Amino acid sequence: MLNVVLLGTGNLARHLFEAFSSAKGAKIIQVVGRNLNDLSWFSHHCAVSNDFTEIFTADVYLIAVKDDAIGEVSGFLAEKKGIVAHTSGAMELDVIKAAKKGVLYPLQTFSKGRTIQFKNIPICVEASDNESLEVLTQLGRCVSENVQEIDSVQRKKLHLAAVFVNNFTNYLYSVGESLCLENDVSFELLKPLILETAQKVQTMSPKKAQTGPARRNDQESMQMHLELLTDEHKKTLYTLLSTAIKETYEKEL
Repeated sequence: MLNVVLLGTGNLARHLFEAFSSAKGAKIIQVVGRNLNDLSWFSHHCAVSNDFTEIFTADVYLIAVKDDAIGEVSGFLAEKKGIVAHTSGAMELDVIKAAKKGVLYPLQTFSKGRTIQFKNIPICVEASDNESLEVLTQLGRCVSENVQEIDSVQRKKLHLAAVFVNNFTNYLYSVGESLCLENDVSFELLKPLILETAQKVQTMSPKKAQTGPARRNDQESMQMHLELLTDEHKKTLYTLLSTAIKETYEKEL
């Protein structure tokens, strides 16, 4: 049984806590964070503390805080014998100030109030030494069926790719929703299209799956869309994306 101390009380920390609460082979023995109100949510299930000088002894110290706070938090663990690991996709391994250090990065989007099946989430692990890597791989497998070793350079590029396919895509959903609301049309009508778009790339390349007026260089339709848009920001976004798509497929037209 791996004993784990979780440092952080935010959105990711809650999802990690819930995942490990029902896991076999690992147990969160303490949650440490600065916010007493957030700590109260964890206090019903395990020991909690807002004092970073009173951290329990554990096999793994899992840091789930904002990226710019990882180095500071890891400083409180520099003398610990266990493995100190952060959960960020964007930060390098060496940001951690400890001898045994690692990364356990769950590649998924986490929102409050939404349950996630961790067994389907890719867990990307990295460590300063082979022994620590084995322990973090074991820890990852307690909650996921997909654990892979990925170094800092690969992980940062993977995180960048995730921003494109998730954060940017979701923002475009919000643009579509606002257009529907402005014109008294239900956003529900677009959900089957969103679902089919996501399902297609499970079995085919996104490049092959691309459709739409920019893909076929339908100038008349694109001009009509620009005339319908009254917001300059949306016009700029439409033009930028349409140009990028046209340039990608212009040799095939």
